[in-house]
Amino acid sequence: MNARTTAPVSAGAAAPAGLRGTAPRRKRAVLVVLLAVLAAAASACATVPGDSSVQVLRKVSDGEAPPAPPGPVDGTNPLDLVRGFVYASGSSADRHGAARRFLAPEAGTWDDGASVTVLDEQFGTVPVASGPDSTTVRIRGTRIGTLTNSGAFEPDEAPVEADVTVVRRDGQWRIASLPPGVFVRLSDLRSNYRSIKVFFVDPVRSTVVPDLRYLPAVPAKAQAARAVDMLLDGPSAALAGAVASRLPETASLTSNVTETADGGLVVDLTGVGTLDDAGRRLLAAQVVLTLSEVNASRVRLLIDGAPVLPATLDVTRADVASAAADAADAGAPQQPALVAAGGRVRKLGGDDPGGVVAGQMGNGAFDIASAAVTIDGGRQAVVSREGGRSRLIVGEGDKPLQATEVTGAVLTRPTWAPGGTEVWTVADGTTVSRVVLDPGAPPRRAPVDASALTAAGGSITSFRMSRDGMRVAAVVGGRVVTASVARAFDGSVTLRGARLLRPGELGDAVAVDWRSTDTVVVVSARSDRAVSLVSADGLALDSVSGSNLTPPLRAVAAAPNRPLLVVDQGGVWSFSGGQLDTWRLVAGGMPDAVPFYPG
Repeated sequence: MNARTTAPVSAGAAAPAGLRGTAPRRKRAVLVVLLAVLAAAASACATVPGDSSVQVLRKVSDGEAPPAPPGPVDGTNPLDLVRGFVYASGSSADRHGAARRFLAPEAGTWDDGASVTVLDEQFGTVPVASGPDSTTVRIRGTRIGTLTNSGAFEPDEAPVEADVTVVRRDGQWRIASLPPGVFVRLSDLRSNYRSIKVFFVDPVRSTVVPDLRYLPAVPAKAQAARAVDMLLDGPSAALAGAVASRLPETASLTSNVTETADGGLVVDLTGVGTLDDAGRRLLAAQVVLTLSEVNASRVRLLIDGAPVLPATLDVTRADVASAAADAADAGAPQQPALVAAGGRVRKLGGDDPGGVVAGQMGNGAFDIASAAVTIDGGRQAVVSREGGRSRLIVGEGDKPLQATEVTGAVLTRPTWAPGGTEVWTVADGTTVSRVVLDPGAPPRRAPVDASALTAAGGSITSFRMSRDGMRVAAVVGGRVVTASVARAFDGSVTLRGARLLRPGELGDAVAVDWRSTDTVVVVSARSDRAVSLVSADGLALDSVSGSNLTPPLRAVAAAPNRPLLVVDQGGVWSFSGGQLDTWRLVAGGMPDAVPFYPG
């Protein structure tokens, strides 16, 4: 074997187990999927629609497996043989059986489960040393990232190289020696793998939140067992320290996941330990919501043979849906989109588009640069310009707004944490600040350790908290970075696990917002990629149509099931993303507009 990498090919270490510890319990070769981001084009209107059909990630269907990639063709030269091997590696069926057809007998011990290196579409196979019956071929490309053994994607863009030895036997070239692990192009994975959400516990709010993973789409019958394995493995490194699990390290299955006669699943756990009623409900939510991702409609969830929920033998998604972090937001009345412009907050939709809102946000009491309101509209935060400085000001209901200690030459658009008790902003591109609103007390500034984010280098010009409160997305030095929000029981907060998302494609970023808990919208100064959608782990990326927009863009606002809003030189534009749709001007003549959705 002869292997060399410009950036080492990781062995794909299993995901840390977050608050339960960092050691995985077992090694699993769960691979990945690119899930295409959908966007469309063409049409026109003058108000913001009430909902949106923008699709972020496409799940591969649960049908039969696509045809296996073809094996080597007789007479194939060494360079094309190795290229075909990489193409075939997109199918993980039968331990990468399609790819193994390219191997000579002496390579039969190839460890395909050691790592998964996800390649950009363009890669090369070049000769390094050649002879009449043996040659060395170098795979050369750009690594987007790697997959852990528990199916989590770790972004890590870098050049990568690996050498394989090819020999001629009986007149045909075959691979005799190769490094462990697989190289997989994104496009070759799209047809064979799917994304799922594995659910863990927000220890502060006692709700469950999703963690994005990838697994083979077929065979469909194996997906439930794989999903439970991912759950037992614990949180991915991206959320380790931010979430917990009601499944301790000692937990395991007493037997394989099985199917009942009427189509439900039986999951019998052991080693769970003692749980109170609240803990049992969170455990049920973790398992049932995770399995609903692989189309399991009912789960007979047991601990040592006894039902986890004594009154409910077979648990459905509806039984545990209220435990999801986004359940409260989903039930709240939809508030109209708003925009800060001309020093006041105005409406973008409804029966008075362009009209100012009631109270001090709209009456000119403050010179407002940007603003945010909670999902129910009950609390407000504004960045008020005061001469050459800016100050964060907060308020509740129709009470007068109150000044906070947070000031700076520039403050980013405020962003509320779930529950409406905290609002965050960044001062002067360097200081991440949070203000806590305690009942009956003045707003107080609370510490946050943001060193992981600021270490990315450069000024923080945009900063948004995800709607489940578990992650932040930011523009740091023109690049898109995400990090998890880890809260300790003493009230301290740390941003950790900062990840740089697709720097090659998402450079020159201007602003970000969360489209959903696992998707970020990015606007940039580039004319060729003005608006992009990227998954929170950086794996899936696509451009949104820029029809009608005039770059450079300046701001973006997004929310689940709402149109995307961006600001260009002409004003505020809306995009719902359905077929035959395009960007529509909803507010013109607002050069300083900063749109936002409640939440």
